[in-house]
Amino acid sequence: VQLAESGGGSVQAGGSLRLSCVVSGYTYSRYCMGWFRQAPGKEREGVAAIDSDGSTTYGDSVKGRFTISKDLAKNTLYLQMNSLKPDDTASYICATSARECQRGAVRRGDWYELEYGMDYWGEGALVTISS
Repeated sequence: VQLAESGGGSVQAGGSLRLSCVVSGYTYSRYCMGWFRQAPGKEREGVAAIDSDGSTTYGDSVKGRFTISKDLAKNTLYLQMNSLKPDDTASYICATSARECQRGAVRRGDWYELEYGMDYWGEGALVTISS
């Protein structure tokens, strides 16, 4: 299984970017997919996750600004990022599991369980936001 992110880049604060993550090598009918990010000197944090039934959850710092979506026909996960801030600067990493999200994890926004449950990870796409 391979995950390949694209769409990263540099924009000014207030701008938008859309990240894509193409997943190859599997065709699971049930899965948990998500975006995480890691800024220099900081721990990895959850950004957005989506379950097989389409339910979603977002990190507190991106709620109302970011939207996660998927296109099963293209085996692609997306992250639409609007109203970007300098604090959003990070490497954005997509991840997927071979099963549904841990029961209730999306509803609770349980990022520990969501991250622990991911089986495959991409290399990351760098996003830089200037003020």
